[in-house]
Amino acid sequence: MPDLTHLDSTGSASMVDVSAKPLMTREAVAAGFIHLKPETLSLIRAQALKKGDVLATARIAGIQAAKQTQLLIPLCHQIPLSKVAVSFDERATGIAVTAGVKTVAPTGVEMEALTAVSIAALTIYDMCKAVDKEMRITDIHLISKTKIPSAA
Repeated sequence: MPDLTHLDSTGSASMVDVSAKPLMTREAVAAGFIHLKPETLSLIRAQALKKGDVLATARIAGIQAAKQTQLLIPLCHQIPLSKVAVSFDERATGIAVTAGVKTVAPTGVEMEALTAVSIAALTIYDMCKAVDKEMRITDIHLISKTKIPSAA
């Protein structure tokens, strides 16, 4: 079994010390899906929901969530984010949500990308719950993570 990085020698939860790690340019992309009824998709497309522009609100929520990840997930580091992008792709059965996050830091941004996708999807859910009782958020996962030495 591989060593879990967030456990100390006694098995207690512990924040990983990244102070000796070099700064690197790091990027992560995550995705998820929210299943919606066709009628709900039509309302979103027409911006006809009482709460307003669903996708614009969900995009801002996802960006804001990525910036707050260290407050939501106890052992995450506070990371200076260089870029957060949240996008949506309408499909026949719902909306695919994708988030890309970039930083120059000693640790990665996977959790920030996953958090952005999760909160963007939850925001869509919140804004549509009055008209769609069958929504499901599924398939939240990391697509990629990269790191390259920084020119710092």
